[in-house]
Order: sequence, then C-alpha cells, then structure tokens
Amino acid sequence: MTDFSGRTILVTGASGGIGGATVRHLVEANATVLASGRNIEQLEKVAAETGATPLPFDLTSEDSIREAIEGRDIWGVVNSGGWGGEIATPQDSDIAVFDKVMAINARGSLLVTKYASREMIRQGKGGAIVNISSQASLVALVGHIAYGSSKAALDNITRVSALELGQYDIRVNSVNPTVIMTPMSAWYWGRPEIEGPYLEQMPLGRWATVDEIAAPVVFLLSDAASMISGVSLPIDGGFTAR
Repeated sequence: MTDFSGRTILVTGASGGIGGATVRHLVEANATVLASGRNIEQLEKVAAETGATPLPFDLTSEDSIREAIEGRDIWGVVNSGGWGGEIATPQDSDIAVFDKVMAINARGSLLVTKYASREMIRQGKGGAIVNISSQASLVALVGHIAYGSSKAALDNITRVSALELGQYDIRVNSVNPTVIMTPMSAWYWGRPEIEGPYLEQMPLGRWATVDEIAAPVVFLLSDAASMISGVSLPIDGGFTAR
C-alpha cells in the first residue's frame, strides 16, 4: 500500500534536509518525483542521487509556480519548502522578516496547492498532499512569533484544503516535526541553555532525524492512509503531549 508506481509527486524544499529525505523515500517507493528547491546545486545533487527530476521555481512568485506546475500530471504534493526567519519576541519582530516568512511558508504552500490541486482534479484520480508544518504551530516557543504564525496558518490551509478537496478524493494532511539538529539549527537549538531544558520536557529526550520525518510523510501520502485527511500529526517525541 506504499507503492507509488505510476504516480508523480512534487516535493518542494527538496534541497533541504526533510525535503531531500522525502525525495529519497518516495523514489524507493517507486514514485516519479519532481524535486523543487532554492539551492540549485544541492537540488541537482539530490536529483543525480535519486533520479528525481529537478523542477526549480520561486515560492514567492505565483507566476513561477503556475508556469512550473500547469499541465503536469501530478498525483501528490509535499510542501516542504520553508524559511525560519529570525528568533525574536513580538515586540522586537522585524515585520519585513515576518512578511517573508509568511510569504514562503504559508502563501507559497497555498500557491503550490492551488495549482497542483487543479491538475489533480483534472486527472480525476484523487491524490494526496502533505504539508510540512511544525510543533511551533501547536505550542508557543520562545522567539518563534514569525515561524510559529506561518506554520499555524499552514495548518489551517491543511484543514480547509482537506474540506474543499475531499470531494475529489484528494486528501490533505500536515506533519508537525520537532527540531532536527543540523548545522543550520544548531546555532540556536544547540545552545546548552536552550537544548537542555527543551529536551528535558520531551518524553523521548532527543532530536529527530530527517528520516523520522520523511517516513510518516510517505505513509500519509500512501494508500495505507486512505481514510486520513485534515490532520496535523506531531512528530515531536511527545513534546506537545505535555
């Protein structure tokens, strides 16, 4: 039930950790993958390693997204493209940064859903969309006013899209991961005064890996999850259960 033979799935953010891992998992499950990302060099590396087709476009440009997607026989989508912005309090927030985070994480994912769902409806074969959200949409995290707000918006995009697209047998879900410790995230989450107290609150007490996020994404795309739609699934070691 996790065989995607004959199905084309678009993965945005494929040049990043979660997106790249998702591409690899989908290719292993026989999907035809269109891989989009900002880092062209890394995107081409992922494509060369997996056989995915690189399809770069600008998540902040509706024209770029439309031109990339229109006319393609897409069955599924993983909206993994995103940007963290800044660590700031509400009173110190840079509104230009806030606007950019919203434009990429929420508006960009909606635009991809807008144009991909049209092609899915055109084909009449159903399909599935998974949005990569965050635990920051479910609980308040210090300094995450912009990022958390964008992911909360994405969770609502997930729910409304599930409601609107269900009649076409298109399922829409989101996953809400905890931190994946990478060099990019370590500058903040790797600080002892941040990492220690956070992990003490998490029942599993460790950071996630990209494969631990990609595997549930593939499950939600698959026929094994054929009755699951409109959910936001925490992948957070139990953190939001506290």
